[in-house]
Amino acid sequence: MQIIFATMSRLFFVLMIGVSLFMLFRGHNEPGGGFIGGLIAALGFALLAMARGVETARRALVVHPVALMGSGLLLAFVSGLPGLLSDRSFLTHWWTEIGSTHLGTATTFDIGVYCVVVGGVLCLVFRLYEGIEQ
Repeated sequence: MQIIFATMSRLFFVLMIGVSLFMLFRGHNEPGGGFIGGLIAALGFALLAMARGVETARRALVVHPVALMGSGLLLAFVSGLPGLLSDRSFLTHWWTEIGSTHLGTATTFDIGVYCVVVGGVLCLVFRLYEGIEQ
């Protein structure tokens, strides 16, 4: 049973990351966004850690979860500065339309939230799994 779980975890990991990115970019005009996308991505990494070990999940993440959290927080903060500079209202987002796609600083904010959620949840999950493995 463990072999099946370890083998299928790679497939489910890729699917979960794909769904999380879909939710991240879909949620900017519809329900969803950075928070739910981040939770789905963290679940994918948690599944990988459970099936193949924390070190495998850490290698797949590439950066340390705390660094991911910090960069996401910085990105979310920076996304609010254009509104502060234009009409003196922090987090008033700018929007532009490229073809049929609406882009704006809200997308940057959602990416920051995504990084904060993934980093925060994985700090907790990796710490818990490391305690269980010992």
